[in-house]
Amino acid sequence: MVSLSEVILVAGLAGAATGLGALPVLVTDRFSHWVYDAALGLAAGIMFGAAVFALVLPGLELGTLPEVAGGVVAGSVFLLGANALLPHLHMEFSGEHREGLPATEEEGLQRALLVGAAITIHNVPEGLAVGIAFASGEEAVGLALAVAIAVQNVPDGFAMAVPAVDAGVSKLKTVGYTTLSGGIPEPLAAALGFGLVLFVTDLFPVAAGFAAGAMIAVIFREMIPASHGHGYEDYATVTFVCGFVVMMIIDIALAV
Repeated sequence: MVSLSEVILVAGLAGAATGLGALPVLVTDRFSHWVYDAALGLAAGIMFGAAVFALVLPGLELGTLPEVAGGVVAGSVFLLGANALLPHLHMEFSGEHREGLPATEEEGLQRALLVGAAITIHNVPEGLAVGIAFASGEEAVGLALAVAIAVQNVPDGFAMAVPAVDAGVSKLKTVGYTTLSGGIPEPLAAALGFGLVLFVTDLFPVAAGFAAGAMIAVIFREMIPASHGHGYEDYATVTFVCGFVVMMIIDIALAV
């Protein structure tokens, strides 16, 4: 069985992949909306594929339909509740430097942290699912989910970094905070999920449904709206499908 330290390491590496998505801002801070929308579409497609292939289907194999379905509903309600209660900003950026942006870097940093909170909200159920999968003895599922999270976190990090730089945060701080937005909550949530299984057996089907519901909710509540409305909906749609196919390939390659 995989140890807790190994789970934390795997989840930490997957979460820290958000920092890779922020690296382009070190080269330029000018990005077209089509690039941003396409990145969001890609991340949403990978996330949706992970919800289906690495969570819902394995959950149904190991549990019952009511367990997984109940988890999906609970996860979506949790995400919408957290979205309403926790202070955050949606993953949007202006597309150009406009008047009225934060006058100081401190104000820009506050905006970046609020954008990062939106990323963090859906990192928690992902990390929980990874920890619970490994603790339940489903190493293949846990590894597939961790890989999917890492791949998805790259465009996710880009989605956080662009509005942060747009708001006036320095480029190096943007990379650092973007990395932390995934690198801290993912392993903490994974450790919590791993520990839960020590006290509650047969938790994976419900937890898998919960994580899937939260991920699906954030896709339709945050990511799709943020990638539409700028005239590049087709780009976002194509990359969404590509992201879904990427997750299919990961699922087959890891034989989940």
